[in-house]
Amino acid sequence: MAGGAAIATPNTLPTFVFTDITAQAGLAHALNVSGSSSSKKFLLEEMGAGVALFDYDNDGWLDIFLVNGTSFDTRHPPTSYLFRNNRDGTFTDVTRQAGLTHTGWGQGCCVGDYDNDGFDDLFVSYWGRNALYRNNGNGTFTEVAEKAGVAGTGRQWGAGCCFLDYNRDGLLDLFVANYVQFDPAHAPLPGSSLYCRYNNSIGVPCGPQGFAGGTNVLYRNRGDGTFEDVSEHSGIANPRSIASSSFVTQGWRPSGSYGMGAAAADFDNDGWPDIYVACDSAPSLLYHNNRDGTFSELALASGCAFDENGVALSGMGVAVADFDGDGSLDLARTNFSDQITVLYRNNGDGTFSDASLRYGLGINTKYLGFGVGFFDYDNDGWQDLFVANGHVYSQLAGRNLHVTYKQPSLLYRNIQGGRFEDVSTHLGPAIQNPRVGRGCAFGDLNNDGNVDIVINNLDAPPTILRNDSKNQNSWLAIKCLGTKSNRSAIGARVSVEAGQRVRIGEVMSGGSYYSHNDLRLHFGLGSAQIVDSVTISWPSGAKTTVAKTEVNQLLTIEEGKGLIKSAKGTSVPRNKVGNSRGLDGPVLRELHTVAAK
Repeated sequence: MAGGAAIATPNTLPTFVFTDITAQAGLAHALNVSGSSSSKKFLLEEMGAGVALFDYDNDGWLDIFLVNGTSFDTRHPPTSYLFRNNRDGTFTDVTRQAGLTHTGWGQGCCVGDYDNDGFDDLFVSYWGRNALYRNNGNGTFTEVAEKAGVAGTGRQWGAGCCFLDYNRDGLLDLFVANYVQFDPAHAPLPGSSLYCRYNNSIGVPCGPQGFAGGTNVLYRNRGDGTFEDVSEHSGIANPRSIASSSFVTQGWRPSGSYGMGAAAADFDNDGWPDIYVACDSAPSLLYHNNRDGTFSELALASGCAFDENGVALSGMGVAVADFDGDGSLDLARTNFSDQITVLYRNNGDGTFSDASLRYGLGINTKYLGFGVGFFDYDNDGWQDLFVANGHVYSQLAGRNLHVTYKQPSLLYRNIQGGRFEDVSTHLGPAIQNPRVGRGCAFGDLNNDGNVDIVINNLDAPPTILRNDSKNQNSWLAIKCLGTKSNRSAIGARVSVEAGQRVRIGEVMSGGSYYSHNDLRLHFGLGSAQIVDSVTISWPSGAKTTVAKTEVNQLLTIEEGKGLIKSAKGTSVPRNKVGNSRGLDGPVLRELHTVAAK
């Protein structure tokens, strides 16, 4: 049922536990570095970084990439981390073998096969010059940002990013949000102005108020391994003038967009990808694809620039899904403490209504949200919502205030599309453990049919939350492979019909806060025992339909061919680290092929 009608909560919650397996999985040494770990002086030290879940070696198992920062005085600058999935619940640090040893103030990451060679590539945004790692297909990467034309100027603060095929030519383009113009040599110190104090008394790092905003960038893929900056021509660099708008707070008129989290998806169901950017202390942006190589910024007219009271909140991360099952993609955006996570319900025509309070997201206001994602944790067929929290002011640690520095995460259960219920305290202590959470990503790490979570924590190792399901709900996972469309199939819209319901999903790059989720789409099916049909609308305009397939398996569907592989889920004894082997290993059982329709 959709539309926000009141729906009663079931009497009992499904038996679920999220287990923190970080140490036993082998990631406890992966320390995130972001300036001083005690008392931070600058905005740059507070913001943290993202995480990507992707199968870099094409063995059928998700690997983990953790973006890392650095500090101003380190003699041994840290690198980011790449962990290869050992398929037994553990991971091996292969950062150096893979060639991912670049250092600097890493921020966001996104994944996509920009050269269509069958291996997903990795982009990492930085304060400074960005990095583009071309996947060589042999377990190694080559950094090619400068050669490819996407390194940037070296003066920008790269933030959220996403690959997308905005002109539908079969080549992945790249969008990069830019946060603020920041120079530590001239940045004010904590407590030096109104924008550098919390509660008018505690000196904290300054910003973003008082800093000039960044300019977002769109790179068009030329098809020869290089990109062209089309930000000006496309309209991406020239959204509405925030400075001339009616938005004024405490006498400050922001300039630039203050872009943070970014997501590209088809919000108006016209078959072309649009771009949403969560902006910090400024109106958020919705770039509508005009289908001619240009975009129009329509967030204000579309109802997703402000909250329902016309206030520009401190947007951090962004999540996209059809949470109410009406066939249109909705938005969630995390914000600052004393604000709420905003839920924008799609009205079905590309416009949105702020449904945050009506759907139950107004009960938690003391948390500062960063990473965020819709995912069906209990496979009941409804997209739930997870938020990774953590404050930005290290100066709050140890003080007896209504907000804390380290904060628990939140998980809201979707009650049949009618409202969300906070079930964080019912799912084991791992969800509630306080941390300074930043980017988070979602994917089935052990191929057991349950979606897991990885959080990149500020000044600490990451957190891997393994989803230990004990219910009998069915599921289906789908990996899409483009041919005429881009190989990663980013932008493909998938519809799954089962149990007298149709669920939709879209293959997306980037999202959350500075992070990237599994490109395989996961669908909870509830009590359904058969999938009536799977329909894929490819970015090229082609369609593929697969009829009557079993539940609890991963389907690989290729544009122009149909179903080419499947792997059936299994129930096997847990290994020494308490992790199920899940699917039947990397060798997928061949099934019949269904011709594209």
